[in-house]
Amino acid sequence: MNVKIMARIGLIAAVYTVLTLGLAPFSFGPIQVRISEALTLLPLIWKPSIAALTLGCFLSNLLGVALNMTGSIDIVVGTMATFLAAVCTWRLRNNKINGIPVWGILMPVIFNGVFVGLELAWVMEPNHFLSMAVVFGFQVAAGELISVILGWFLALALEKRGIFKEDIL
Repeated sequence: MNVKIMARIGLIAAVYTVLTLGLAPFSFGPIQVRISEALTLLPLIWKPSIAALTLGCFLSNLLGVALNMTGSIDIVVGTMATFLAAVCTWRLRNNKINGIPVWGILMPVIFNGVFVGLELAWVMEPNHFLSMAVVFGFQVAAGELISVILGWFLALALEKRGIFKEDIL
């Protein structure tokens, strides 16, 4: 890995962290639209963004632990969801329906809906864990869907501009 790639990873992680913490009231909780999650579609066009997103999510959850109702659990669970979603997004980037990598786009929605939904139910409603995991999961997935729709347009624009080509930056 060269210095350019490491710098890009750091930049993406920083943008993710700043967006998450800067928009904190909307970034944490059962009803959330984490605008930084628009970046979760970068693995469609650039594999090293997997590391960037994982680092950005980790830093956001670590630095935002006091703002997050799930506390320190999200440092591990939320980061793992982001990492797994990013890996699956990368792997499914070429599986397209009418030219759109639908399954790759849905990975952040599915992983965050399941992982964060379970995490919120565990912390907030342990007596009604399964039913609340479904409710919270759908709420998180709905917010995530908004973010990835924005992310799809961002990824298209970045790919068109060639931002992640080796001769740029």
